[in-house]
Amino acid sequence: MAFRRRNKSYPFFSQEFLIQNHADIVFSLVIFILIGLMFETTAKTAILFIQPQYNISTMSADGEVTLYLYGWKDCATVLFYLCITIILHAVVQEYVLDKVNRRLHLSKSKNTKFNESGQLCVFYLVSSLWSLYVIATEGYLLHPSSLWENYPHVHLRYIHTQTQSMHLMKTEEIPRQLQYISLYLLHILAAYLLNLTRVGLVLLFLQYLSEMGFHLSRLFYFIDENHHKMFEMWSIGFVLTRMITLTLMFLAVGFGLARSENQTLDLEVGNFNTLSIRLLVLFVVCFTQSWLLWKFFRFQLSRTRELRLEQVARKRVAAKQQMQRTLKRDSVGYYENGLIKAENGTSPRLKKIKAP
Repeated sequence: MAFRRRNKSYPFFSQEFLIQNHADIVFSLVIFILIGLMFETTAKTAILFIQPQYNISTMSADGEVTLYLYGWKDCATVLFYLCITIILHAVVQEYVLDKVNRRLHLSKSKNTKFNESGQLCVFYLVSSLWSLYVIATEGYLLHPSSLWENYPHVHLRYIHTQTQSMHLMKTEEIPRQLQYISLYLLHILAAYLLNLTRVGLVLLFLQYLSEMGFHLSRLFYFIDENHHKMFEMWSIGFVLTRMITLTLMFLAVGFGLARSENQTLDLEVGNFNTLSIRLLVLFVVCFTQSWLLWKFFRFQLSRTRELRLEQVARKRVAAKQQMQRTLKRDSVGYYENGLIKAENGTSPRLKKIKAP
């Protein structure tokens, strides 16, 4: 199965070869794992890549509920779903974005940004819908207190969300986005390891909505450069997302978990509800949100300054052109009935010229 037409072949196992054929290589690996499920001797190993292993079955009012703890075997599950995401990335690029690029005829730099925003827009859309489905089915919207009650929290679908978020390393330019990749992984793994999956899921949903708005605005801008209002709407949503994130973290971690009866460190149970850990979590979140707001306002101020300089430059050019027209009229004169006359009217001779 080939995802892309190749005009040039590279030596095997070279960097160019791996970049060009990474989707086919990953697809072959996934097929190899799925074939392993068909044989009894390899099924136990193959199932490690597909299904989380640390499950706990509990009884509730709705029946038996299966929850999941975490362990080192989850690395295989994360790797498998990361491969699935890479395959979907190649499918979207080949059958959607490349066809749109052929019609838009964008420059090379805009083409790269368009592909980046297109990939991330699809990723954030799917992740937002998935997160919203989990939040609605688990009742986090109607019962916000469930975000900190019955701590520690574990859930299967947060693992899937984590594996998709790690695919940011494939879709972004790593040198330019290394800071954001590190922040994503830091916060996701912290919520995963500290069993704060409910709060982490809600925060990821808010972050995905904000990021989707930005990349969607950039897509519309590349299609038609007159679309600027969507960036203004995204700016408002970005600030609101930061405020809601801080409020939710202080409500859940600062007040909710602080009132919990069990505030002792227990690694076996997965209880990390201690004062020092809560303060550390709040500090990291506050620092990250403050840093994002600082970069946002700095960019907006620099952008406003650039727009003002452009307006001043346009006014200077317009004034200079108007002055040149005035000087030309004063020195040459003006036309009247096909005759050129001096501006002061002192010239007694009128020269017949061809009307312009």
